[in-house]
Amino acid sequence: MGVVLALVVIVAGAGVVIWRSTSAEAGGDPVISVSRSACGQGWTDPRPGPQSFQVHNTGSVTAEVELIDPGTGTVFGEVDGLGAGTTRSMRVTLGNGAYAFRCVPEETDPIVGPTATVGGGQERSGPAVVPVTRNDLLAALRTYKDYAGTGLSTLSGQTGALSAAVRSGDRGASEAAWLTAHLAYERLGAAYDAFGDSNGAINGTADGLPAGVTDEGFTGFHRLEQGLWHGQDMAALAAVADRLDADVRKLRDSFADLQIDPNDLGLRAHEIMENTLQFELTGRTDYGSGTNLATALANLDGTREVLTVLRPLLVPRFPDLSEVDNWIGRTDAALRTAQRPDGTWTPVAQLARAQRERINGAVGELTELLAPVAAITEPRRVS
Repeated sequence: MGVVLALVVIVAGAGVVIWRSTSAEAGGDPVISVSRSACGQGWTDPRPGPQSFQVHNTGSVTAEVELIDPGTGTVFGEVDGLGAGTTRSMRVTLGNGAYAFRCVPEETDPIVGPTATVGGGQERSGPAVVPVTRNDLLAALRTYKDYAGTGLSTLSGQTGALSAAVRSGDRGASEAAWLTAHLAYERLGAAYDAFGDSNGAINGTADGLPAGVTDEGFTGFHRLEQGLWHGQDMAALAAVADRLDADVRKLRDSFADLQIDPNDLGLRAHEIMENTLQFELTGRTDYGSGTNLATALANLDGTREVLTVLRPLLVPRFPDLSEVDNWIGRTDAALRTAQRPDGTWTPVAQLARAQRERINGAVGELTELLAPVAAITEPRRVS
């Protein structure tokens, strides 16, 4: 068999093995054919243990292909986005039991192929997950949208207070009001895609802008942070604060009509903390306030909320959930060591080495543990 370049995503303990390859040659592996009219043809010698299937799309449209337990719908392996006329590898380890391929061609109802029974091996173990459907996610989506809507209402009051503080000329009060409002926004991480362009206007950075921090397109929290902590004239900053307040109120008023993608909840459970590692723990988004670690804690609160609404789906599917909860607590404790007795925060660059290593280690471990959530909660068509 020729060289296969691939990415493997493994859900530890209970999840899906997703194998995406850029090329595959059949060799001696079973070639499983799929199309709009047939699924799973070509598996003639079921056997236990590690093995590879060469999944070939004989149809004219892209398809998703899963190896499932036909009785429970539990997924053991998946090939995502299999283009017409292409072949990709699915690598699995099979224990005793019944299996079938389920094919989901575009614009076609799922098809379940013939059942194959594997015997003579060990009991099933390893990656496997009962699929989550869009209907399963409806309650979580409603709950999260209510949370985000309430958060935006609270935020609009806070940006109004921030604008008033800036207009009063009190820099200290403005800085305190800025932090309160900014952290409230950062707790809404799973809804950022639904916010659309408003997210850039409210919380964008100067990265990529032609004139950097002086660019007219640099607006929102970080533009105001730049001005407040670098001594810019308060009268000049009033327009920046007013624009931020107006953008927040516009988003609040339109949010009821916006849709949160069902994929976003599971993805954000991991991505919020991944972005925390990339931007907050490196200080890349610090425009003078030195409050990246307060933002990291707000991001952690946002992750907690995502897990809260997904918990009914995760409990029976994700045995490492208790370990995630444990590391959320440890990460919270590590971040809070950066808060001084007067309530201010130690900037990332001023952390002692051991303290920084503890914080980075906790956030890194939590981020890794959260990685399976997206695969487990990805909505799948099962009928």
